[in-house]
Amino acid sequence: MLDIKWIRDNAAALDAALAKRGASPLAQALIDLDEKRRSVIQKAQDMQSRRNAASKEIGAAMAAKNAELADRLKAEVSAIKDQLPAAEEEERQVTAELNDALSRIPNIPLDDVPVGTDETGNVEKLKWGSKPGWNHKALEHYEIGEALGYMDFEAAAKIAGSRFTVLKGQLARLERALGQFMIDVHTGEHGYTEVHAPLLVRDDAMFGTGQLPKFSEDLFRTTDGRWLIPTAEVSLTNLVREDILDQEKLPLRFTALTPCFRSEAGSAGRDTRGMLRQHQFMKCELVSITDAESAIDEHERMTACAEEILKRLGLHYRIMTLCTGDMGFGARKTYDLEVWLPGQDTFREISSCSVCGDFQARRMNARYRGKDDKATKFVHTLNGSGTAVGRALIAVMENYLNEDGSVTVPDVLLPYMGGLKKIEKAA
Repeated sequence: MLDIKWIRDNAAALDAALAKRGASPLAQALIDLDEKRRSVIQKAQDMQSRRNAASKEIGAAMAAKNAELADRLKAEVSAIKDQLPAAEEEERQVTAELNDALSRIPNIPLDDVPVGTDETGNVEKLKWGSKPGWNHKALEHYEIGEALGYMDFEAAAKIAGSRFTVLKGQLARLERALGQFMIDVHTGEHGYTEVHAPLLVRDDAMFGTGQLPKFSEDLFRTTDGRWLIPTAEVSLTNLVREDILDQEKLPLRFTALTPCFRSEAGSAGRDTRGMLRQHQFMKCELVSITDAESAIDEHERMTACAEEILKRLGLHYRIMTLCTGDMGFGARKTYDLEVWLPGQDTFREISSCSVCGDFQARRMNARYRGKDDKATKFVHTLNGSGTAVGRALIAVMENYLNEDGSVTVPDVLLPYMGGLKKIEKAA
């Protein structure tokens, strides 16, 4: 969420940033709405001031035994008292209108973010590893999983409908192993604190990280008004909502391995086969809460933490700097880690690491104070996947496929697999 004071002082900069994102200029409309709000507030304050002054004048008039003046003043105070609720309600409505308009504006991209309209404008930052060296035919993950007898889409459809998957036996264990491996690396080596947080959250939490109000159609809502988290970013980032933190204790780094739930409202016809795009999936989330000065370095660090998972799994990947037109609503800069999938003969996203500045902090009222500072500042937040577990499973299956249809277990996962070195067809 952007600061209206900043918008008033930087109207041209806001419109230029929105243009980079492919959006229409909004600065003047927001400033006009803010002027209206200020006018309404001033009107209510003037009425209250006059009521207070007239009340004092009544006492003076009565002391002077001027009953006629006292009666006129009493009538004036009564009239103001009757008018104030309407003025205060108008103030609430205009303020709510302004806040709603501000809440729908995307974040300002950093200066070094490439300008583009869609994913074709993304820029490759680096590439690591190489494609598998085998010569046998590549297969997609669902072909491998169904042939092994451990991936069942028909059963999932009977239970829950489309975009769900049932994993069984050795593949279910492999997915669990991947998640445990990720969380162990991030907590044991990268300094993240593991958190077991709610999967159901309130409106305020979704608003805090930017899912509401704009993206409600992408979410699942329960009958009691709570929301299923689309990512643990929501729960982890909101751990600091309405707090004032000590700067010397920053950064705070949190991680969680959780189910995530997305309606995939805008993905009709995309990735309809297999488990690339699901309503329910597992993800290892990374969140950092830091100060303004450290946020950019923290972004590079977080991305490196996600990279380390792919390196240890021996997966070929690349990092893409997202352009302005492909970047998320709350991000100032985003790196996408894309893993190589032989079955699709292409790279696919497995992690997004974003620095959000104080965009989310303003929505959550999350602040920090330096040791010698009287004033507070908004924290800066970052989030990323460390990584998406289901997509890591897909990548392992396709990259470690053997000619006989079995899948070799990566060495780093052997301790989690009870010594199982190869996933073979179910008996």
